[in-house]
Amino acid sequence: MSSRTLENKQPKRRPSSGFEFFKGVGQITGGTLLSITMLTSSIVAGGLVGLAISFRNLPDVRQLRNFLPSETTYIYDIKGKLLASVHGEANREVVPLDRISPNLKRAVLASEDSHFYYHHGINPTGIGRAIVVNAVAGGVKEGGSTITMQLVKNLFLSQKRAITRKLAEAVLAIRLEQILTKDQILEMYLNQVYWGHNNYGVQTAARSYFDKSSETLTLGESAMMAGLIQAPEEFSPFASMKLAKQKQKEVLGRMLELKWITQQEYDNALKQEIKLGRIRSFQGSALPYVSNTVSQELAKKFGRDALLKGGMRVQTTVDAKFQIMAEDTVKKWHKTLLSQGLYKNQIALVAVDPRTHFIKALVGGVDPKVSEFNRATQAQRQPGSSFKPFVYYTAFATGKYGPDTTVIDAPVSYRDGDGWYYPKNYDGSFGGAMSIRKALSVSRNIPVIKLGKAVGMSKVIETCRTLGIMSPMEPVTSLPLGAIGVTPLEMTSAYATFANYGWQSPPTIIARITDSSGNVLLDNTPKPQLVLDPWASAAIIDTMRSVITEGTGKNAAIDRPAAGKTGTTSSEKDIWFVGTVPQLTTAVWVGRDDNKQLASGATGGVMVAPIWRDFMTKALKGVPVENFKPPSQFPRPKSN
Repeated sequence: MSSRTLENKQPKRRPSSGFEFFKGVGQITGGTLLSITMLTSSIVAGGLVGLAISFRNLPDVRQLRNFLPSETTYIYDIKGKLLASVHGEANREVVPLDRISPNLKRAVLASEDSHFYYHHGINPTGIGRAIVVNAVAGGVKEGGSTITMQLVKNLFLSQKRAITRKLAEAVLAIRLEQILTKDQILEMYLNQVYWGHNNYGVQTAARSYFDKSSETLTLGESAMMAGLIQAPEEFSPFASMKLAKQKQKEVLGRMLELKWITQQEYDNALKQEIKLGRIRSFQGSALPYVSNTVSQELAKKFGRDALLKGGMRVQTTVDAKFQIMAEDTVKKWHKTLLSQGLYKNQIALVAVDPRTHFIKALVGGVDPKVSEFNRATQAQRQPGSSFKPFVYYTAFATGKYGPDTTVIDAPVSYRDGDGWYYPKNYDGSFGGAMSIRKALSVSRNIPVIKLGKAVGMSKVIETCRTLGIMSPMEPVTSLPLGAIGVTPLEMTSAYATFANYGWQSPPTIIARITDSSGNVLLDNTPKPQLVLDPWASAAIIDTMRSVITEGTGKNAAIDRPAAGKTGTTSSEKDIWFVGTVPQLTTAVWVGRDDNKQLASGATGGVMVAPIWRDFMTKALKGVPVENFKPPSQFPRPKSN
């Protein structure tokens, strides 16, 4: 709504012969009051120019030309569903003036400053009247502030009610009107003012009170909102609909008096049924593990101040329905494992699209309401035998080894520091000569240690670093057995790179970020880079298929080609299954937060593979079956 439109709706005001504000005050007559008011108005208007010189320490209002109010950051799922709003003290979404209902603009002006488009920052008559009232009362009872004065008070001054602050308001208001247009001031005011329940600005208030945009507010809703400004929590319809309706009637009455609405509009607005929304400012995230992970990434990249005040619009890579399905799967299996004797178990699950490395589901524990610690991204746990594919890939990448290369599973010993290391298999037996495919499928320890020694443990560490596993590692003999700390997200991303034949993008839960005006701040469109040998990647995937078809991961079998690996630490503190199909890679970890043994005999193949199978069956419903590319489609690296 333009200033011209508002001016045309404002009638010429006639001086009143008396004021309601002075009822019952001594023997002062209406004429005497009018004389005092006019005299005081003249003094105020003339004296402010001199006061402006003395108020040299006041803030410089010129900085408001580039003022950006703190604004709430919103986090959405991949389809645009709002997941969370993140803000500091002020929950605010800024909107331009032309996207605010004309009903609300008129209601606010009628209630707060009907002469807004006529004065130059102060209304001398209003201030004079307030001074007389306050003088008679012996304290500050009436403000007389214009919208411009309220704005500079909110932005620059304390809330203390005192004459000196009021004079400072007036000086700053005059200055502000010299550098900003009326529409700019009104837009800033409507986006800055506090509306109650931690809602700052018209947009968040409209969504909270009436579950709609400020652009579509009706006259009745607008009058109710305008009535909140002086005491938002007191007159909130959430607190008292009776008081809110009372203030609404006062605002509508003022609009009718000004002839800004007709009698019919007044009557209809009072009769309108008010449908309340809900208080949104303090509600938690719909998907806490997702929102918290996003917030951490934003704070790391842009800083915490930008997260809380920058008004970013963040599109995640997660589909809310898909995430909820993953969370429900974890909750269900938590109960199942409890019934199997795995007390105090926690579960983490991460799913990544290997073609993009977009995170599709991220579950950091059984219940975020009980514990917000995100085990998917923050818990570094030993991967056990699920680490072995990194060793075998490193061997394949030399060109000297392949899935069918023979290895010997027999007793062996290595000098380790001052003593000797005698590696053993999980069941204590030895299998003799077997292929690498067989050794991985039944998870033998001795062959992978021998191969790690042959290619060099330093090379294995290089592979891990390339795959994004950054935990501390030493090239010790036991490294191939996974005696290091990794997160489920690191494991998922690493296996996803294998599933994409060596092509990798940085794993991310953020697809795109814009500011509140739509300017792109971050675009995570995948830009894959070839970081591994394609033949060796295809070969390790082909080898891991045998884990599911004939090895320790039989419980993970689904009705389509899949590859994966079980993981169980020697002390049974961590059990895993990490697996993939061409379109989705998922890691599931089970353990206890106190890092104690889950249960004697707990293994990834028996207790975690079924969780993976259950999740993948649901996740891939309706997704076409795809085959992995065989190693023969890629050139084998030449052996050195």
